[in-house]
Amino acid sequence: MEILKHSAVVLIAFTVSIFVTAIMIPILKKKQFGQFIREEGPKAHLNKAGTPTMGGIAIIAGITAAILYSGLPIGKVSFDKIAIILSMIAFGIIGFIDDYNKIAKKQNEGLTPKQKVFLQILFGLALAVFMAVREGTDVFIPFTKVYVDFGWFYIPFVVFTEVAMANAVNLTDGLDGLASSTTAIVAASFTIIGIAIIPGGDEAMSVAGQAILGASLGFLVFNHYPAKIFMGDTGSMALGGGLSATAIVGNMEWLLPISGLIFVIEALSVIIQVIYFKKTGGKRIFRMAPIHHHFELGGCSESKVVVWFSLFAALCCIVAILSVV
Repeated sequence: MEILKHSAVVLIAFTVSIFVTAIMIPILKKKQFGQFIREEGPKAHLNKAGTPTMGGIAIIAGITAAILYSGLPIGKVSFDKIAIILSMIAFGIIGFIDDYNKIAKKQNEGLTPKQKVFLQILFGLALAVFMAVREGTDVFIPFTKVYVDFGWFYIPFVVFTEVAMANAVNLTDGLDGLASSTTAIVAASFTIIGIAIIPGGDEAMSVAGQAILGASLGFLVFNHYPAKIFMGDTGSMALGGGLSATAIVGNMEWLLPISGLIFVIEALSVIIQVIYFKKTGGKRIFRMAPIHHHFELGGCSESKVVVWFSLFAALCCIVAILSVV
């Protein structure tokens, strides 16, 4: 029965995501809600211009429906699950505004960085305060397998976790199927940890992991190379916010840089590239950042980069699981 219950959450998220995505593609094409490609990006990506974007709406729908379904047996949804949904939607709204502005202005510019960060900090702060009041300020430390009380440092720590993860997943979303496949793998590890490893289990963490896994796979059906639709900032921001909220609700914040190391590397590659470029007067460490473009410009096909990055993500998730056992 337990297996059927968990499978149902994944299946509902998958079904809703794939159904909504299939409906959205022709609608977005008709309204000409297509992706604008950065001129400074890889030239091979220019032929992707016009591909429908904002598909993240389908991912959000799938995750929300699956998490709400999980509460049917007892007739209510826990506050922790609601917090995850609201956090995901809040960050998704930031991405949606950004995507919509890009489309309305017919250029690859949306919200300013300051506007994005302000909203991200605001929504991250809301989750941090909620968790501090409801659950306390203990944080699990991997490998040591102990909980440490972060005290007043807990709130800025949670805010940083949310903001960093949302932007890291956003930067990872640069190749067909990359963000959706790696996110699905990380979500699967959260599912395993929430069901089988945390003493007594953590239903909110496991259910959210299942929902993110199913919705990401459903979207991947249309998002794999060559992508018929992009998730846009709507999807990548929502996934980043949802993943981080899932870990935060489970007091497993430090699992994010382990299981989601691929997202960390993507973000760091951009930071390193920018700093080195400014310090050296125009020189670059990578052919292009984020780092997935470095490998792409080195001759690897998009599909091959996605496969190798996904395998690396899976390896990181195994390490994350072992750090909790």
